[in-house]
Amino acid sequence: MQKFDPDLLFRPLRLPCGAVLRNRLAKAAMSDSLGDGRGHPTDAQMRLYERWSDGGAGLSIIGEVQGDPAFAEKPGNLVLRPGADLQAFRHLTARARKDGAQIWTQLGQAGAMAHPPISTPKGPSALDLPGLRCRALDTKEIAALPDQFATTAALAREVGFGGVEIHAAHGFLLSQFLSPLFNKRDDQYGGSIENRMRLLLEVIAAVRDSVGTDFPVGVKINATDRLEGGFDERDALKVIKALDETSLDLIDISGGTYFPGATSASDRAGRGPYFLEFAARAKDCTRMPLMVTGGFKTRAEASAALAEGVADVIGLGRPFIIDPDLPKTWASEDGPDPVFPRFEAPPEGGVTAWYTMRLTDIGEDRETPRHDDLHAAIAAYDFRDKERELLWNAAFRPMPAED
Repeated sequence: MQKFDPDLLFRPLRLPCGAVLRNRLAKAAMSDSLGDGRGHPTDAQMRLYERWSDGGAGLSIIGEVQGDPAFAEKPGNLVLRPGADLQAFRHLTARARKDGAQIWTQLGQAGAMAHPPISTPKGPSALDLPGLRCRALDTKEIAALPDQFATTAALAREVGFGGVEIHAAHGFLLSQFLSPLFNKRDDQYGGSIENRMRLLLEVIAAVRDSVGTDFPVGVKINATDRLEGGFDERDALKVIKALDETSLDLIDISGGTYFPGATSASDRAGRGPYFLEFAARAKDCTRMPLMVTGGFKTRAEASAALAEGVADVIGLGRPFIIDPDLPKTWASEDGPDPVFPRFEAPPEGGVTAWYTMRLTDIGEDRETPRHDDLHAAIAAYDFRDKERELLWNAAFRPMPAED
């Protein structure tokens, strides 16, 4: 058995802005779906991020925090905007910052993929496809987006988040602008990749202006959205070259999209990390630290990516669900790798529902899963969303008063 070198995974990383990650293991952004339905964090969510902090994560990124409740991905998302319960967010960040751990917020806007029961989806262009209908954003709405992201970023710093990650992957709004499948515009935001990345660059500049030079700002970007005719690796490398000229501190490489019917990265055939070959090419395009997210299942895979210089930070999602203490586990020379559940002929959405409900279990300090049956996990997941859709609409889309 090859001797494990803990220095590879547990060496601190100083980001360009001066902030330091205590190690190279990051809990990647996931839709934990643990908001209270009104955009505020819950006790279970606070406990979940406390568990990851106690478990040794160098960085945890909380997924899909919205600045505009009109374009949320799910009714379990958080909403951080003026008028929100900022004290609840302060409690969340305080519990997630144990012993030098960092918690960042992922700045989200679902655009065309916004959850229809709580929104009116809008994207770069109007679409009318099976499972996906949206209107097009007008130029005034697009012009307002950088300031919206910037406002949320400034509030994130105010309530104690250690950094922000701008979500430009997985088919959400900024990813939609990058993709020629979503973006059919013929103005300055459409056409060439230089135009399609314009909004992303404007958002980065506005966010940086709002948080100052000493606060980490990252971007999550697809290597490819894995759709024919969509955002591909050639365009992705051009975007990364442009990002190298910005004030970013970290580029998080992922892939895939939640476009209806698309195969997710986590359902990819084969084994091993998904995007290392692309990350190796990206390294030639940027001096910025790279985080690579997707498909890492073993300590050996994570260590090898760091040793080969392909990645500077390892983004992990499901491994942190199986073992919330994963960094402490891997710090031991004989610490085991996570053992993932195997599901025979899983129904559509079943595996995602199981992992999402397992996040709730962890936040409630339940050591064993409540849902072994995937159909039961889907039913619980859907029922909870239906309840929170009512709360969300009451909070953010109140019915007009009758005369």
